Amino acid sequence: MTTRAQRLAALKEALTARVLVLDGAMGTMIQRHKLDEAAYRGTRFADHVKDVKGNNDLLNLTQPDVVLGIHREYLNAGADILETNTFSGTTIAQADYGLESIVYDLNFEGARLARQAADEFTAKTPHKPRFVAGAIGPTNRTASISPDVNDPGFRNVSFDELRAAFRQQVEGLVAGGADLILVETIIDTLNAKAALFAIDEFFEESGERLPIMISGTITDQSGRILSGQTTEAFWNSLRHARPMSIGFNCALGAAELRPYVAELSRVADTYVSAYPNAGLPNAFGEYDEQPHTTAGHLHSWAKDGLVNIVGGCCGTTPDHIKAIADSVVGVKPRAPAEQKKAMRLSGLEPFQLAS
Repeated sequence: MTTRAQRLAALKEALTARVLVLDGAMGTMIQRHKLDEAAYRGTRFADHVKDVKGNNDLLNLTQPDVVLGIHREYLNAGADILETNTFSGTTIAQADYGLESIVYDLNFEGARLARQAADEFTAKTPHKPRFVAGAIGPTNRTASISPDVNDPGFRNVSFDELRAAFRQQVEGLVAGGADLILVETIIDTLNAKAALFAIDEFFEESGERLPIMISGTITDQSGRILSGQTTEAFWNSLRHARPMSIGFNCALGAAELRPYVAELSRVADTYVSAYPNAGLPNAFGEYDEQPHTTAGHLHSWAKDGLVNIVGGCCGTTPDHIKAIADSVVGVKPRAPAEQKKAMRLSGLEPFQLAS
């Protein structure tokens, strides 16, 4: 059994040696199991007052073998980094199900299951260690956008509420065995800032610092995240957190996402990650892009020196991850951009004060 310090040293070494592979969609794989309400409830929540079907994070407690099996499938496909099944693991997101009280357990068990799978595969191939990313989703509320078109000044969540929720999530993820923290699918930069504040607060108090991955979401071909920032403005807003990597995931397929990844690669003086959807959804909300197509795009990105970490988001499966992993074997990883010191600010657009 390796220590976290040993794993982080191995991660640092791996990032300089090759393009690393993140896993694929958890939700897509869970849907294949066709679990009903009773399966989601298990015995522990058999008498819970609200329906819980669709609460995928709950499966960490009620169907751990399903979650563990999915992790193993992605590792078999060639994934280096597993995301924990904790995308909705905050009191804010779990309030929809009346399960705020079990958030720590959801995150602890989510990290523990991913850790178990990662350790199993590392033991088989010590030359290729596997890592666990504690996944933090954006919640179902936004701190900078009003949910009421008739009242643009209204907010249904505050920065401090988000900060407290993310802090509890981080505690569970780290205690459960996460190697790094992934703040992902960011649609509102202020939500991400609350998460990063909570993470840093935890690091200060615990005395232990883990690498941070940040992944935003370009919501359409305007090239902006939902709260309005362009790629460079998004980076300027969050670079103070000194993340291990910055990148994009979700919303778009690889074909549509490339120009924004390229822009990020140009400005970011850290590693770049990208895990797009399996194309755009069809009329039924399903994803049709075949593994070789997704892998072809990501191979091109890697070959052109745009990325350090690649994987898949909505609609991707172990077949997609295997194709992606195969496509980047032997490809030289991107070197972080070198930026001259300057004052870089951001609103919706970036601003750099000339020296």
